Amino acid sequence: MIIDLQRFIKEEKKYWTELESILDQLDRDPLKKMNLSEIKRFHYLYQRTSSGLAKVTGFSAQTEIRRYLESLVAHAYAEVHELREKSDRFSPLRWFFQVFPETFRKHIRAFGLSLAITTFGFAIGGMAISIDREAKSVLMPFPHLQIDPSKRVAYEEKVGAAKDRLQGKKATFSAFLMTHNTQVSLFTFAMGFTWGIGTTILLFYNGIMLGATTLDFMHAGQSRFLLGWLLPHGAVEIPAIILAGQAGFILAGALIGWGRRISLKARLRTVAPELVTLLCGLAMMLVWAGIVEAFLSQYHEPVIPYSAKIGFGSIELIALILFFGLSGKSRERPHAQD
Repeated sequence: MIIDLQRFIKEEKKYWTELESILDQLDRDPLKKMNLSEIKRFHYLYQRTSSGLAKVTGFSAQTEIRRYLESLVAHAYAEVHELREKSDRFSPLRWFFQVFPETFRKHIRAFGLSLAITTFGFAIGGMAISIDREAKSVLMPFPHLQIDPSKRVAYEEKVGAAKDRLQGKKATFSAFLMTHNTQVSLFTFAMGFTWGIGTTILLFYNGIMLGATTLDFMHAGQSRFLLGWLLPHGAVEIPAIILAGQAGFILAGALIGWGRRISLKARLRTVAPELVTLLCGLAMMLVWAGIVEAFLSQYHEPVIPYSAKIGFGSIELIALILFFGLSGKSRERPHAQD
């Protein structure tokens, strides 16, 4: 209840004036986009002005002030709902550069767990090859990986210099890689339904194969070939699979609950949009990796220098780290509310 109306108007007028100024700016520039802090401030002024209108309504002597506030609140109300409609529209660029990396950072612990399991598998695979070279037949199910690395490198460089093995087949091979890697990633995620046990096993096994392959080529003195072959597409493909593990552990966490006092249905409903975001994001990463593998990774010296391929892969990896680490971060500080 207002005891001193004139004092109330004097104290509140600065907020009404500020709200009116913002509305005038929006009228002059209909395409103006407000950042989060500006939206919060606008909403605060709108609520405060609405409250002021309710308080002066009972004073019949202040018709002019009441009409002014009614007009101001109505104008602000229309802008609030227009902002909500704008914010509900899907923007592919905003989703990719803001929502995707923000979702990744929100669940960074799940990614850390996925990375740790893969790294542990990598160490075990490398150790197994170092101890017993005959373990290749068990650790590497693909025939082309069981060939002696030196012989494979000599063959790849000789045949690659003589002819283009993928001539007329690059698009088909690229599509196959995208499909296969996406299936592997989705399966890794889906194993989250086993409370994360299946996801852990798949990540560990992928790490073993990667570690065994790496140490096998290193022992043969073919580290440069390995980096030139693996880094261009692997700099994106391997993180994408680890992202699939991250999504699997998020799903597992929702199933387990970890002491949260809400129903399983509510937990799954909460994480569902975030899982879709991560899966769509990693699928886009795998599309890029498939293109790079078919059009670049499969070509070796003397066709393409290893240094160029390693440099390209290194740039990709740095860009990916910067993207997930910095993209979508707001540097604006919210205005302090009075």
